[in-house]
Amino acid sequence: MPLRIVPAILLVLLLVVAGGAIRWWMTGDESPPPAFAGSAACAGCHAAARFHQQDGRYFVDASGADGKAATFELRYSFGLYPLQQYLVPLPGGRLQAFGIAWDSRPAAAGGQRWFDLYPDQKLLPGQPLHWTGIDQAWNYQCADCHSTDLRKNYDAATRSYASKWSEISVGCEACHGPASNHVSWAQQGRLRRARDPARGLVVALDERQGVSWNRGDGPTAARSVPATTSREIGVCARCHARRGQFTDTVNAGSDWLDGFRPALIEPGLYHVDGQQREEVYTWGSFMQSRMHAAGVSCADCHEPHSGSLRAAGNAVCAQCHAPATFDASSHHHHEPGSPGSRCVACHMPATTYMVVDPRHDHSLRIPRPDQSVSLGTPNACGNCHDGHDARWAAAAIAGWYPQRKPGFQAFAATFAAADRGDPAADAALAALVTDAAQPAIVRASAIARGARSGGPQWQAASVAALGDGDALVRTAAAEGLRSADPALRAEQLPKLLADPVRLVRMAAARSLAG
Repeated sequence: MPLRIVPAILLVLLLVVAGGAIRWWMTGDESPPPAFAGSAACAGCHAAARFHQQDGRYFVDASGADGKAATFELRYSFGLYPLQQYLVPLPGGRLQAFGIAWDSRPAAAGGQRWFDLYPDQKLLPGQPLHWTGIDQAWNYQCADCHSTDLRKNYDAATRSYASKWSEISVGCEACHGPASNHVSWAQQGRLRRARDPARGLVVALDERQGVSWNRGDGPTAARSVPATTSREIGVCARCHARRGQFTDTVNAGSDWLDGFRPALIEPGLYHVDGQQREEVYTWGSFMQSRMHAAGVSCADCHEPHSGSLRAAGNAVCAQCHAPATFDASSHHHHEPGSPGSRCVACHMPATTYMVVDPRHDHSLRIPRPDQSVSLGTPNACGNCHDGHDARWAAAAIAGWYPQRKPGFQAFAATFAAADRGDPAADAALAALVTDAAQPAIVRASAIARGARSGGPQWQAASVAALGDGDALVRTAAAEGLRSADPALRAEQLPKLLADPVRLVRMAAARSLAG
């Protein structure tokens, strides 16, 4: 080897050794040779998840409540269409809904894929919406409507659940109530069965029996007899309402307000005109509608056992609304058969929740782009005509209908005035509260909105509402007077402590306590 090459080799060796020393000095040690760490190791920082099977069981690798990667078993699935979620058992008896769900729609509709339920949020352990957080606890948030005869059995001392249920899914008794007496009835002879017209059931969902909808000479049908009870809607509302639950011992057949407190038309949940904003689950919207006021119930449009509509498309509306009048271009001003000609496009616009689940607004209103201009509310026209603003849509509707049609819901301007603290709202809210033609949820919501300012006219109307025939209105009145003069509360509220509805009694007791 030539001597001049030796120094070069020595220099290279020196640099290699020095480089290792520098790395050691900077890091404390040389990095070991890289090795595969597994997907679970990535989950702590990158919120990744890997689903896999082992010995017939299902697992997911993800970051847990402590932020560290781990493997969790998927014990149950719940939901069916358009998405399916998966439950992970955690300490304390909790079943937590994992934050990545399966899109069960057909592939042609964008489904058959995994997706993040909160794609625009970086959820971290400790936050309520993280899959290990309180808002993803199936026992607390989901189970009551996705199972039958649930008992949460929460122990506040240990902060743990010992939840029980008769069925992990929605069974017959979720709507019909405890059925042991019905089973016994069915096993009796025909003569003995004839002695019990209730058939051993705890709730008679028979309010539609013998009822017809007749058009007569007009384009819109009317109920053959007025609706005087709301048992069916109460059964549906237990799950199809935005509500808080204060007991799990109230089954179908009992007044649902003995176990639940429904949300009213509140800021944040609804727009000021009553359109759905957040996930409010239908009931609060439907209770505002002209359809409900006319006596329509859920099963008039929905077949409760299959979950399907009574008829497809516009035909479900044609049960009551003459197609020659309403399913015509002269009414909807769109090309027949086009998306804009569908009744729901204008009267039941959809909002998508949980990424893939569009839900129609059941307030069944007419489009009011003029209110979009004045109040900033959404309108159905904007869902399709995104290249045009609300003024354009308002002008189009004014051209189609020179005789202005304000629609059934008439409280938007009053609620907007109350929200901005306008003193004139006091009289307008009082007028809503005392107007018996207004839906009960609107009157109750007017009481709740006025509670912030507590003007004299609102207060007088609220005191009168303590004797209202609707429990929702009585509840709102009792709650609204919580900040009233103690002497007024002591005079007016004790009578509600004997109210037949538990929610009213609770509201009165809280307001008396101050």
